[in-house]
Amino acid sequence: MHEMPAFLLDREDNKEMIKELNDKKTELKAQSEEYKTKRNELNAEASALASKRNELNKKTKDLINEAQEYKVLRDENNEKVKENKALRDEVNNKANDIFAKIDQIRNENNLGGPSIKDIRKEIDRLEFAQQTEVLTTNKERELVNKITELQKQYVVKKQQLEGNEELKNLLTDAQAIRDEASEFHNTLSEFAQKAQEYHDKMITTFKEADKVRAESDSAHKEFVQFQEKADEQHKLFIAAQKEIRDIDKELRKLKRGDVDGKKEAARADARKDAEDIMDKFKSGEKLTMENLMAIQRSGFLK
Repeated sequence: MHEMPAFLLDREDNKEMIKELNDKKTELKAQSEEYKTKRNELNAEASALASKRNELNKKTKDLINEAQEYKVLRDENNEKVKENKALRDEVNNKANDIFAKIDQIRNENNLGGPSIKDIRKEIDRLEFAQQTEVLTTNKERELVNKITELQKQYVVKKQQLEGNEELKNLLTDAQAIRDEASEFHNTLSEFAQKAQEYHDKMITTFKEADKVRAESDSAHKEFVQFQEKADEQHKLFIAAQKEIRDIDKELRKLKRGDVDGKKEAARADARKDAEDIMDKFKSGEKLTMENLMAIQRSGFLK
């Protein structure tokens, strides 16, 4: 039994290697498609999260701008409060000077009890508290009763003092000045209320901005995670593509070798045919033109 020629053995090895490489290439193509699909899905998720994050960042910026506008309005109203407070205090100081004169005349005329100045100051203090402080129903009722009682005392004291012509004129002047101070006080109370409203809106809006910013940070964190996963799948896809290219290079080499092997096999067959023809010729058989041409093609006679 003749052994198979080495080039034929190489051909068989090549066929096996080509099959294995093609099988591997098919497997890699399938994996590559999976990597690409997964990468694209992850990139789509990352893109959606990036859009969400950007929208939330814009909303955060808008809320901060809105809060800053409330802050400006609050500060403007607080400035108005300061201005009107200064004017009120200036007018009150004038009234206090008049009340000081009234107290002097009252003492000179032996008109006892609390001064009309002190009564007026206490009424103003309690009225301010009533307008600016948050009170329970019971506390507010108690405060109103106290103000009413002091107003009665003020009327009585005023009547006592009006018996004196000089005191009467001073009281008239003092009351006019007090009325002017009350106007400034009412105005500053309005500005104070507006300032508080804008302050509350500012705080609420800043808190909302913080909340939205936290949502944006969360969306960004998720975006980074999806982006990293997409990058991992992309790297796997690129690696698979490179391996496929390497296999293609190897297959081209093996196929070139297989072609050479086929040529060598054809030459061997031709030589074998030529040998058989020559053996027949040596045995006394006549050669046909086809036999001669086969011998020539085989290169046997070289």
